[in-house]
Amino acid sequence: MKRIYDKSEPRFIDVAYLNLSKLGEELCGDSIEMVRYEDGVMAVLSDGLGSGVKANILSTLTSKIAITMLKSGSAIEEVVNTIINTLPVCRVRNLAYSTFTIIHMLNSGKVYIANFDNPEVILRRGKESTLIKGEEVIIANRRVRESEFELGDGDTIVAISDGVAHAGIGAMLNYAWGTENISNYVAKIPNSISAINTAKRIISTCNHLYEEKPYDDATVIVMKYVRPKHVTLFTGPPLSIEDDKIIVKKLTSTYGKKVVCGGTAAQIVAREIGHEIEVDTENINADIPPIAYIKGIDLVTEGVLTLKKALDILKEYNNDIRHIDEYFKNDKHKNGVYLLLKVLLDEATHINFIIGRRINPAHQNFDFPEELISKLDIIKEIKQELKKLGKVVTAEYY
Repeated sequence: MKRIYDKSEPRFIDVAYLNLSKLGEELCGDSIEMVRYEDGVMAVLSDGLGSGVKANILSTLTSKIAITMLKSGSAIEEVVNTIINTLPVCRVRNLAYSTFTIIHMLNSGKVYIANFDNPEVILRRGKESTLIKGEEVIIANRRVRESEFELGDGDTIVAISDGVAHAGIGAMLNYAWGTENISNYVAKIPNSISAINTAKRIISTCNHLYEEKPYDDATVIVMKYVRPKHVTLFTGPPLSIEDDKIIVKKLTSTYGKKVVCGGTAAQIVAREIGHEIEVDTENINADIPPIAYIKGIDLVTEGVLTLKKALDILKEYNNDIRHIDEYFKNDKHKNGVYLLLKVLLDEATHINFIIGRRINPAHQNFDFPEELISKLDIIKEIKQELKKLGKVVTAEYY
């Protein structure tokens, strides 16, 4: 069913952030504080002078002061004034001990940016990216650049610390990566991918330019202004056969992507909608069961083995800087795990799981690996990992 979008439909702010610590330092000198509330998202990126513990303390203090005051309704001028008057200035270099970028993005599309000595924020719109210079204002005898504008569907805001802009000096490049080049790089990233995969592409390239030995802390925030992307995933037969019709009607009548995981679940869907299941026998993987096709369903995979492998990768994914394509460099074509993760990571902001609780007799076989027996536990963990990525996750049990 093709969706006709209502122009008044609320938009979703997809947010992600990642950082690299300077080589040899356990703590990153950059700090990020973010809060999502009913009307939008506030984010603060602070860069402490130097690196290590001292820089971390200063940047954390800055970001926490800013986000706490913003949440309480303080005016931006008051927030900036408080930060600048709270933090000292380095007497030797006459530099603030902590710089910051404040981004306040509303669900309506309005965005406000205050930038104090951090690199310019990047605006990605369509196939082009531009640097947001802002207008200079004086607050507490300090120069702060302010910007305020409206976002359109698919627009992306990227904020970075100077460790990203400086990447490459003395390593891969004779000169720094630089904000202009980073802006051009952002313009070439597929606009269809999620905020987290966008952030991972930027930070992994930054790390590559440092030859994986960053000599400065590096941080990126990505905020995408998008229409909500809904995915409904059905797995496992319900306790009552009478619920088959209810589940399939719910699945087929929802907007967005429709995913079915599991042979029994696929049989239920095929029977109820009157279409055949076609198994892809041409692309066989020794480790991952083949996908299948049902007319009207976007993705059909095997159940517990595919879900367990997807969970294992999600856990890794949440703890490193690789984007999802890097996990499947040589094996993406018709790979059920890859296709499932691409849907969940790049094609979904809101995910609803429809979970049947009937135990599959095949899983009780003595030869079946013990860790794979409980699909319910696997789904529970997948939900947790997706929530860490900012996905809106719900579940219904039958």
